[in-house]
Amino acid sequence: MAGLGALARKIFGSANDRKVKAFRAKVQQVNALEESLKALTDEELRARTGEFRQELANGKSLEDLLIPAFATVREAARRALGQRHYDVQLIGGMVLDSGQIAEMRTGEGKTLVATAPVYLNALTGRGVHVVTVNDYLAQRDSEWMGRVYKFLGLTVGCIVHGLSDEQRRAAYASDVTYGTNNEFGFDYLRDNMKHDRESMVQRGHNFAIVDEVDSILIDEARTPLIISGPLEDRSEFYNTVDAFIPALTEEDFELDEKQRSATFTEAGNEKLEGLLREAGLMKGDSLYDVENVSIVHHLQQALKAHKLFQRDKDYIVRNNEVVIIDEFTGRMMPGRRFSEGLHQALEAREKVRIQPENQTLASITFQNYFRMYDKLAGMTGTALTEADEFADIYGLEVVEIPTNVQVLRVDEDDEVYRTVEEKYSAIVTLIDDCKERGQPVLVGTTSIEKSEYLAERLKKHGYKQIDVTNPKAFAEAQKQGGAKSKVFAVLNARYHEQEAMIISEAGLPGAVTIATNMAGRGTDIQLGGNPEQRVEGELAEMPEGEERKAREAAIRAEVEELKQKALQAGGLYVIGTERHESRRIDNQLRGRSGRQGDPGHSKFFLSLQDDLMRIFGSERMDTMLQKLGLEEGEAITHPWINRALAKAQQKVESRNFDIRKNLLKFDDVMNDQRKVVFEQRIELMDGEALQETVADMRHDVIDDLVSRHIPERAYPEQWDTDGLQEEVRNVLNLDLPVKDWANEEGIAEEEVTARLKRAADEIMAQKAAKYTPAIMRQVEKMFLLQTLDTLWREHLANLDHLRSVVGFRGYAQRDPLQEYKTESFTLFETMLTQLRQVTTTQLMRVELVQEPDFPEPAPLPEMHPQHINPLTGENEFETAELDPANPESWGKVGRNEQCPCGSGKKFKHCHGALV
Repeated sequence: MAGLGALARKIFGSANDRKVKAFRAKVQQVNALEESLKALTDEELRARTGEFRQELANGKSLEDLLIPAFATVREAARRALGQRHYDVQLIGGMVLDSGQIAEMRTGEGKTLVATAPVYLNALTGRGVHVVTVNDYLAQRDSEWMGRVYKFLGLTVGCIVHGLSDEQRRAAYASDVTYGTNNEFGFDYLRDNMKHDRESMVQRGHNFAIVDEVDSILIDEARTPLIISGPLEDRSEFYNTVDAFIPALTEEDFELDEKQRSATFTEAGNEKLEGLLREAGLMKGDSLYDVENVSIVHHLQQALKAHKLFQRDKDYIVRNNEVVIIDEFTGRMMPGRRFSEGLHQALEAREKVRIQPENQTLASITFQNYFRMYDKLAGMTGTALTEADEFADIYGLEVVEIPTNVQVLRVDEDDEVYRTVEEKYSAIVTLIDDCKERGQPVLVGTTSIEKSEYLAERLKKHGYKQIDVTNPKAFAEAQKQGGAKSKVFAVLNARYHEQEAMIISEAGLPGAVTIATNMAGRGTDIQLGGNPEQRVEGELAEMPEGEERKAREAAIRAEVEELKQKALQAGGLYVIGTERHESRRIDNQLRGRSGRQGDPGHSKFFLSLQDDLMRIFGSERMDTMLQKLGLEEGEAITHPWINRALAKAQQKVESRNFDIRKNLLKFDDVMNDQRKVVFEQRIELMDGEALQETVADMRHDVIDDLVSRHIPERAYPEQWDTDGLQEEVRNVLNLDLPVKDWANEEGIAEEEVTARLKRAADEIMAQKAAKYTPAIMRQVEKMFLLQTLDTLWREHLANLDHLRSVVGFRGYAQRDPLQEYKTESFTLFETMLTQLRQVTTTQLMRVELVQEPDFPEPAPLPEMHPQHINPLTGENEFETAELDPANPESWGKVGRNEQCPCGSGKKFKHCHGALV
């Protein structure tokens, strides 16, 4: 069957070939316009933007303008950047414009590819977002590609960490806005916590192009964006819950140490229900009633704290604080805290001060954020292995774009060793061999710890590590290194500006660079080094003139000479220290070599002790290899092993996809509710007069009050008039003779309801007359928004707790997702009922102190953005204490900010200099 498929592809071409072929005809039409556009002056070329906008206003579509607009951008890029789009880059641009993913090899110029579809879609005036993986790339690309857009009369903005709302609003108002996935997502969440439309910064979600789309929409999408704020002190509650656990016996709970989970048995549930009733914490008849989800969640966290976590292994107590110990490195992690109340449960167990829990104020997954865009597209070097996920979750097709020049890289078969020690010895031997020839080497590792382990091995072997925090010294050491000096650099995915500089220098002859797989994405490794970065770094202070021109020419000549040496040595050699769970990450690493027709090599070294090999039955293979007489230091190499590993990786990818899809199903439930609440907020903010909405709420509350105390078709003597009168006083702040009404001849519940509504309406009319209708409308809007926000935050906490306990319903043969949908809907209905009641009560009781100016709405709560990096497990927005002498403590520093070292220079001219 496989042979028949190959024969059919040979005759008819693959589905991908047919898609690419369909775009080639349009490329020919773009090419046909090239000479006529070259004849235009800069002003005439720029004027085409206004002409295109007029044509759109006259009824033409973007599709009608694609060919002339792409031709215009190509000519503008040639003039503004000195770069002309290749035909394959235009095809990539057309794929993006059609709302698909363009898979283009590393070094094919994806940054330039985006300019044509960005320009075309920006003509509508509705804004285009270009999403990058870090602040450095957002700034770099907005300045670099911004020259093309500005040349054509468009405005360009850039969203990075630390901007004010005014700066963000201006950036979003631009025709083209660059920024990171985190910043776009957090701005959306923050906007939906604002109290008026004018203070919102985003203006809609028209079209987004996501760079490194696999990293952002798959890797980073494993964890949601969360904005949290401190909760009120609940230490007494944690101490109360903690006191229940020692009363339990082994029959009351079950532990699964492998899964790190703890559950209560039926006997445990009954015991806890009794304890909770005694403490006055129990609501309803059962512990698992929807009102008790929060209590159940905290009981389970307390059980985990007592039975699954060990002091001095999982955490230590130091200075009256519980400090986490990293399970992989054994290091203390001060400042890091377990989430969802687990840290507080440990603090209660250890009888130390319980620090306030953080409450989720707003959250969203990247899947649901990016699905809001009217049109979404992406580009990357590696997407085909995840094509099913892109199609299923985002409705995006992957189109593989041919390379401009044929790829000459040689991908060698993997070498498999029995032990990790043997594997690393072979890697060091190969590094020595490459160093001897002057061939640049990039070694990819799966973690920071493994980078450091290999670095130690090289040091013992006589190599010296270069300090990467001093860019100038680093570049000099790399250049001097060559084949003679045994030096190497270690790059971790942390400091993006240094990353770009180190990665760009990794193509120097004889350079040895060890990097985690994700480090330096978005930056090409150019053989001989990057001439542009060297010119910017070395000549930053030199004024324009003949001397500068001569120096620039010398730098470019030196880079070209170094490139020829690297080419003669065989191009970049990429070494993988183990296979990743995903083929895509391995392909990213391989793709670093062989850009634009350069020669290159790649090889992966494995051992039977690697994680992936252990998972897939390496014990049997180990026994077999020993029987076959495999000597120490010998490797087994065969294409069959590569195929077997690829199948193993496919299994892991499928499992991970299923996990992400399942998580998304749960988030979709919350997302439906989030949309309703956020749309309701915008309607409330836009509404000039909300008195009808408020009156409807008030009347609904009264209907509920009456129906609770006056059963349907009941006689007046069966009415609970005492309870109704009390609730009317508490909820409506009305002192009415409800008990007397029940004695009136022929009274019915409809008449009671009508009287209550009349009385409440009269009070509100008196308030409007007293304070003026305009002020009352503002008061109503303020109370409605603040009450909705408060209840929504409590609802999010309840959903978090429900999500953590609903999985156990599976043991009772009930579908956890269906249970979650049903109960979350009940909780949502309860929230809306509370909204009506709380708003009504507040407005019926409000008394204003007359002031000349109406008071400002309450300020937004203290907010902490949070996104856990799936690769490091760290919150990307945590800020450690800054030490001027330690660049590792500085985090992300803007290029134009003062250098944290205290030199007084801008960062880009000091520690952030690009050499």
